[in-house]
Amino acid sequence: MVAKVFSAALKGLSAQIIEVEVAASKGLRSFTIVGLGDKAIEEAKERVGAAIKSIGFSPPYQQTKRVLINLAPANLKKEGTLYDLPIALAYLLVSKQTIFKSEGKIILGELALDGRLKPIKGAISFALSAQEKGFSEIILPKENKKEASLARLLKTKKTIKVVGVESLKEVIDYLKGEKEIEDEEINLSDLKTSLDFEIEFNWIKGQNHAKRGLEIAAAGGHNVLFQGPPGAGKTLLAKSIVSILPKLSIEELLEITKIYSTAGLLKENSFLSQRVFRSPHHTSSEVALIGGGSPPRPGEITLAHRGVLFLDEFPEFHRDVLESLRQPIEDGEITIQRAKDTSTFPSKFTLIAASNPCPCGYYGDPEKECSCTFSQIASYQRKLSGPLMDRVDIFCWIPSLKYEELVSTDKQNLSDDIREKVEIAKKIQKERFGKGKILTNSEMKIPQIKKYCQVNSNSQIILKKYVDSGKLSARGYHRILKVARTIADLEEKENISFNNITEALIYRSRKND
Repeated sequence: MVAKVFSAALKGLSAQIIEVEVAASKGLRSFTIVGLGDKAIEEAKERVGAAIKSIGFSPPYQQTKRVLINLAPANLKKEGTLYDLPIALAYLLVSKQTIFKSEGKIILGELALDGRLKPIKGAISFALSAQEKGFSEIILPKENKKEASLARLLKTKKTIKVVGVESLKEVIDYLKGEKEIEDEEINLSDLKTSLDFEIEFNWIKGQNHAKRGLEIAAAGGHNVLFQGPPGAGKTLLAKSIVSILPKLSIEELLEITKIYSTAGLLKENSFLSQRVFRSPHHTSSEVALIGGGSPPRPGEITLAHRGVLFLDEFPEFHRDVLESLRQPIEDGEITIQRAKDTSTFPSKFTLIAASNPCPCGYYGDPEKECSCTFSQIASYQRKLSGPLMDRVDIFCWIPSLKYEELVSTDKQNLSDDIREKVEIAKKIQKERFGKGKILTNSEMKIPQIKKYCQVNSNSQIILKKYVDSGKLSARGYHRILKVARTIADLEEKENISFNNITEALIYRSRKND
């Protein structure tokens, strides 16, 4: 006799349906799991046996039967402990110790030795995939119920029922119809949380040029480089951008919650309601930043998706780590290839980098003399040149503040006011691009630039001058148009003006150019 229960496996950020097939026949007592599982799956037979015995049923090692578990498709590598529950239920079904209908149900969960269920990672990915493939229910640990219920926010023809359970006994009672478990209802009001930021934008004193640059970056998703002496406020400025970023849409919320859940970084019964700010240390490896491993896992650029990736002490990162950023910045995704596996992760983030102008930090400072040699300065700045810098849209020099600026009580540039302007600009972009994959001006490709970034004759003249003189590459030219489009959106103007182009060019210029 053969019994079958449906489960799922994580592949990158998405899920693939897995069939847990169990065959039992007379013979020498054995319990074998096949289907390319890892060590945790091999050990499942011990956890499953103890859990089944703890609730009063007969475990496999007490029966004179040959039990074979197959996780299909057998050529897909599987890992983790989430197959404990479906294996236990399929065994109880094939051994006729319980009877229930398994069709249309995805079942996941790790079993404790006493039959309790422990939370799993990737619950929202499983729920979204099950809903997409037409399953009617997903049964998983109660701690993952709220997270999985977020899938119901997507407007589909048929939404999935999310059943959260605490133990193997409770699952059996539910499947036999002896216990009712209510579905989890998620409303949009549940997702609204109070905005609590570590650094508010209006706390920043002075630095109006840099704050304007951050406003443009927040509105269009543009990349920024801060340069200036130590203690001028580069890190503080970078952290303050989170307070003016627009709120997450439902699609964005599901996207980043899926990333954090898959990475195992989501807290119990929670979801991400604010844009993320990731700040890896400059000693981080290429794998930590880009992603990798076996199987491939998301790195910092993916964890910063739809948020901010802040790289402080930018030149101190290893050269190969910095160069590996070039392709994901351009494409908005990273493909990690291994001998037996290939995964693609999203990486549409706003890059904010901070750098001193030289090793001591005071090159070009009017108040303090630089102590570095010319060779040291050249070597330090060499890391900030070439193709990587060509992908930065906004360059800001952060000067040291005077005492009068530090103690100023000026309350201009309030966070709420700037955020409102940014959200209006984002709304304009959403209406412009419709339901496509593009959400911000920085994501525009050549066809969209040609369509939405038309400029007048005066603007063409100054752009021609910059391009022909070698100050702008072809990529830099297109990035100027994107930034100018964002500036026009902040002004709620349909067309890009000459002033928008000149402001974009000002932010494109570096202090040492």
